[in-house]
Parts: sequence; C-alpha cells; structure tokens
Amino acid sequence: MPPTVLTVVAGSSSLHLAHVRDGTVIHRLDRADPPDSAAATRETDGFLAAHGRPDAVGHRLVHGGQLVVAPRVVDDALRAGLDALRDLAPLHLPPALRLLDLFRERLPDIPQVLCPDSAFHAGLPAQAASYPLPAAWRRRWGLRRYGFHGLSYSYALRRTAALLGRPAGTLQVVLTHLGGGASVCAVRDGRSVDTSMGFTPLDGVPMAKRSGAVDPGMLLWLLRDDRLSLDELAEGLNRRSGLLGLSDGRSDDTRELVAAAAEDPAAELALAVFAHRVRREVAAAATSLDRLDALVFTGEIGWDQPEVRRDVCAGLSLLGVRPPARAGNRPDDGAVSAPDDPVPVLVVEPREELAVAADTLAALAG
Repeated sequence: MPPTVLTVVAGSSSLHLAHVRDGTVIHRLDRADPPDSAAATRETDGFLAAHGRPDAVGHRLVHGGQLVVAPRVVDDALRAGLDALRDLAPLHLPPALRLLDLFRERLPDIPQVLCPDSAFHAGLPAQAASYPLPAAWRRRWGLRRYGFHGLSYSYALRRTAALLGRPAGTLQVVLTHLGGGASVCAVRDGRSVDTSMGFTPLDGVPMAKRSGAVDPGMLLWLLRDDRLSLDELAEGLNRRSGLLGLSDGRSDDTRELVAAAAEDPAAELALAVFAHRVRREVAAAATSLDRLDALVFTGEIGWDQPEVRRDVCAGLSLLGVRPPARAGNRPDDGAVSAPDDPVPVLVVEPREELAVAADTLAALAG
C-alpha cells in the first residue's frame, strides 16, 4: 500500500489535518480555531486516535528563513534553530512550532518533515530578491525577498499545466493566492521569478487583517514622538488593517463586504482598494514575463468569490485579460473566461495539503 502522509497546515486561526495517500485525501479535519488552542489539541488527539498512525508527518512552515530553504526532515538540532525564526512570521510560526512539538511528542518514531512556503521562491533572480538596503545589513540579517504561499502556488501551477494541456516548465503565468493572506506570483518556465510578499508575510497586497505594503516613511513617523509604540504598530499592521481596517471594523470577510457594499461606503472602499492593489501587483508581475499564458486565481477568495475576480480582471485589459464570462462559481478547477478570450482566466481550488504530502515524500526519498 502507498505510504500515508499526515499533513499539518496551520494558519493563524485555523488548523487543517489530512491523511493523504497516493495523492488522495482519505481523512481530514478542518477547524476554525487557533491551532494551538486546547480545543484544537483535543480534536488533534481525536483525529490521531480515530484514523491510525501515518507513515510520515508533513508540516507547512510559512517562513523557513535561511535555515529551511527546502523541505527537510526534522531532528533535534533543526528544531532548536527554528525558534530564532518566530518573529519573521509572528502570526504563523509560533502556533506552527507548538504543533510540531505536539506531533513529535505524540508520534516520536514517525519522521516529520518541514515544508516551507518560501521554498517555491528560493530561486528568485537577484533583481527580484534583493532589497536596496546597505549591503552590510543584507549580509548580517539575510534581508531579501523570500515570498510565501509557495505550497499553494506549486499545486496551482501543476493544476494549471494539466488544465492547459502543457508542461509546467513551458508556462509563463501570473498566479494569485487570495485569502486571509494574499499575494501574487509570476512564474516563467515553471519557476517563480517575482512575488509580491517580501521578507515577511506582511508585505504586498492588503489582506484580511494585514496591511500589505505601506510607506516605510509613514511607519517611521508613527514610531516617533510617542505616536505609537512598536507593539501597537505591530498589532495594528498585523491584526487591525487590511479589509478590516478599510471597512472601519465591519468585516475582514469579502463575502460580508460584498453583501454590504451597496449600502456601506466603507465596505465598498475596502473591496475597491483590494481589487486595485491586486490588479497593480498582477500587472507588475507580468513585466517579468515575455507573454501571459494564463491568469490563475486560487486561495479561499480566489476560488470562491466571483465578484472579486471580476473586479480584479476588469482593470487588466492592457494585458489581454477580460472580466470572466462566468458570473458565478464553477464546481471544479478550470476556466471562467470565454473560450476566445486572449488570456485564459482559471480558478484552482487551494489544496496545500497535497503539496505538503508530495514534498514530504520527496524529502524522505532523499
């Protein structure tokens, strides 16, 4: 029988477990609680008791920094070094590391593999990866554009290749992962060549509660003269900005904002800013390509929010992208554009667990 991989995909406020065998999910658990909460721990123990022991455990690691640049089997030395990465992704890494410790305790004789989201972008060309900062800073602290959502992008790229009937290594596409976290990625000949997120997952387009890119001079101004403390600034940028901040606290959920936009100017503004910023990043990413074979939407919003897809595409006519012909959602992966549109617009369901399982097996195979 093919090996069973238990995949652990932890968000800042969600937990997804799946047993994956031969590319198919056979059992799964999805929770909308903090992944390191007591309730999530009870559900995790129940999942392990109900479905037996896997052959390996694969963990999504949002930020591998310079320590984990490709999927790696966890040992004590590696685990000891991971704590230094915590503040690179403060919403994601602390709960993910607590989950890693939990599974190493519960399954001590089962190999555990870390699958970094940043690995997909590890080969970014220097002009895309380098920050215009003092060289001494860049060398000392490893300051570079890392990029994230790589597990989602790697799966979406494979699905796009299958849907277009072309090898992934020949494609030039722009991929968008739109969800609680959001980013854009340019792929040339199967490799990431630019992405909107940078040193941390706070950069790029506005997100559910995260600001995305803002003027660093404004942040310096806010820190001067006791306007905001460092902790207040971090809290505001990570938890009270994005769609939530733009909508004046109404919601961080695009479904709720779409329903309210007709009567609430703040909700309308939040959606307009989000679409504008995603369009701008898509157009910027396309400059790293010779042609645009497809525009691909994935992530919870990308997959399940046709109004957002329409608004993003409506401003991309210069790239040959037209608003999707299909007004609603489709039940499977595929095109939402018309057959004769110059650039296909595709939707791909996010399946990070399948990417984690594949990377885990590849790491164990050496």
